Amino acid sequence: MNSMDSLEHGDDRRLSSPAAQRNREPILAVLRSVLPKTGRVLEIASGSGEHAVYFARQLAPLCWQPTDPSETALASIAAWRDQEALENLAAPVRLDVTGEWPTLPDLAAIVCINMLHISPWAASEALFAAAGRQLPVGGVLVVYGPFRRHGGHTAPSNATFDEDLRLRDPRWGIRDLEAAQALASDQGLTCEAVNELPANNLCVVWRR
Repeated sequence: MNSMDSLEHGDDRRLSSPAAQRNREPILAVLRSVLPKTGRVLEIASGSGEHAVYFARQLAPLCWQPTDPSETALASIAAWRDQEALENLAAPVRLDVTGEWPTLPDLAAIVCINMLHISPWAASEALFAAAGRQLPVGGVLVVYGPFRRHGGHTAPSNATFDEDLRLRDPRWGIRDLEAAQALASDQGLTCEAVNELPANNLCVVWRR
């Protein structure tokens, strides 16, 4: 991911993100390899809702639970859900990762796509703390996005992107994978895989 993709309004409340179209297939391949066949997947920061629709369709009968803190995003997710009418796509829920999380007794996995670098570090801390608290034994946390590795960026384009993010908000920025690993370890999560995906992004899998 080399730049922030803006969400653009269509004729209704549905939003569309070019990044969601580009990265959904590589992410799906990782999800297929680590998610169970049944249960509920809690998606954090679902954005436009396009990933939720696509993954719910491809990964049925898993139940996909989208969330987002933004009312605009929630409206978009609901509009996509209404159009697609997928039985395994739940109604979106408002969720700020640093606030109270819903209790989902059938929770099997948590998926978080492109959030860590466009949120304060406290959001990353809250995500891993909740994963350690809410996931069942054997449950997985899947995080996708750009990361720094071994103290440096993985590509010049990521360095440029990181600089742009910090200009937008000094609390934002591409995170060090090692810092995320430390958060996960503190919560009893073990790194199972670090998948290198297109456009200098990683899809990292932790298991409780």
